Amino acid sequence: MIHTQASTDQPMTPNNTNASRRFSLLTLLESLGNKLPHPSVLFIIFSLIVVLLSAIFTASGSSVSHPSNGTIISAKSLLSSEGLRWMISSAVSNFMQFAPVGPVIVAVMGIAVAEHSGLLGALLKKLTRNIPARFLSLAIVFTGVISSLGFDAGYVVLIPLAGLIFKAAGRAPLAGIAAAFAGVSGGYSANLLLGPVDAILSGISTEAVHLVDSNAAVLASDNYYFIIVSTFLVSIVGALITDKVIEPRLAKSSIEEENLVSEDHQGDEPAAKISASKLPAENERLALRWAGLFSIAYLLFLAMLVIPENALLRNPDPNGLAALPLLKNFVVFIALYAALAGALYGFISGAYRSASDWIEGMESGVATLASYLVMMFFAAQFVNYFAWSGLGTLAAINGANWLQQAQLSHTSLLLAFILVSALINLMIGSASAKWAILAPVFLPMLYITGVAPEAAQMAYRIGDSSTNIITPLMPYFGVVLAFAQRHQAKTGMGTLISLMLPYSLALLLAWSILLLGWMMLELPLGP
Repeated sequence: MIHTQASTDQPMTPNNTNASRRFSLLTLLESLGNKLPHPSVLFIIFSLIVVLLSAIFTASGSSVSHPSNGTIISAKSLLSSEGLRWMISSAVSNFMQFAPVGPVIVAVMGIAVAEHSGLLGALLKKLTRNIPARFLSLAIVFTGVISSLGFDAGYVVLIPLAGLIFKAAGRAPLAGIAAAFAGVSGGYSANLLLGPVDAILSGISTEAVHLVDSNAAVLASDNYYFIIVSTFLVSIVGALITDKVIEPRLAKSSIEEENLVSEDHQGDEPAAKISASKLPAENERLALRWAGLFSIAYLLFLAMLVIPENALLRNPDPNGLAALPLLKNFVVFIALYAALAGALYGFISGAYRSASDWIEGMESGVATLASYLVMMFFAAQFVNYFAWSGLGTLAAINGANWLQQAQLSHTSLLLAFILVSALINLMIGSASAKWAILAPVFLPMLYITGVAPEAAQMAYRIGDSSTNIITPLMPYFGVVLAFAQRHQAKTGMGTLISLMLPYSLALLLAWSILLLGWMMLELPLGP
């Protein structure tokens, strides 16, 4: 964790006094956040709390009537002989059958090849090259949003590259870094394609809604329409904040030579992170051309799976969505596409020489999941403890009854949940960890009051993404700070937070309005 620099480092704003006042609250939040234990430890603590509460509520005879069928639901103690036997015998199955685990591993295996081969890095450079000056900010933010499919590719490639692009255009490099950061992290829940985050969150949502409805499910594609529109919203809002708010506040960059890495080295260094070797430009262009042709062929292949009347993956129900079977397994097709496109790029560009190279790419991607899998093991225990004990159902029904008595509209409930998610994000950095904690409590509660689980999930994603860029607990916050210090030595934690705060507030407001308007018009969030 990178801590705030000494007070002698002045924020890069014209009004340091006002900036200091803003930093005080954020510094307090950072201090509180740093005192929280690791997410895995949090789930252990929460699991122990559920165990104790299950015994307390069972002893008190707590029960509730299910609103749909009138069944009496009582709490069950995990400290009973039955509960202890269940905890021991179900520990492995709780983890292996936990919805967020399998799809994420599959998705990572495929996308890791595209990252390892250099395909994602080359695409980012291609997208940001030869952009008209007036569209530069828009293109940087848009590319940042799209780059979230490639895990850390946006952070290690686009963000430093954006600073160099802005500098070459005679603009403040920190404005470019801020714009890219806003797209990559602030727009994490927007994209034109479905990615691992959709699989992770929908899996947790499905587990949570099963507490009150075993037949309900949330698919990875259930927010797809909304996140497509959100991509353009985030891009436009991010570009306007960059051009109208951030850049006017930044003085002309005065780069200190001792902290400046040469542009040639700085431009190559991120590419080396995701490329197997330094590749000639002509090789990269040829490989990108073939990857593009493959992409067209792959889209045609998917279309042939669902469009013809007797297509292999066409929904047999004529009244249902034709592509439903494909969408249910879309993570597999995304992973397959990324792996094949990445391998094709690697072999044509020369980054790969043998099959072992792209297998190494898969292995490197899965290796990054070590901490995630450990966290998911304890998260799975917590969620299943919550379900087996009946506490999740009791909390959901009692909470729903209270909300119904409060007579809040669905839009008011969603807005409140967005704000709760945004605030909690300042304390817990992991999006999946937060949702694994919040979903079993809030999603069933909102579901009973009539709020669709995909709508509640999207409300969470908006609050979570909007404040990613102002919390030092976000894993890449220190990395972005280091990139900024290459251009301005005295850039501190407060400087970066003050740069990103306008993006955070603007995204939170605009995105919330979009969701509320979407729900009022009763538009579908996804297929």
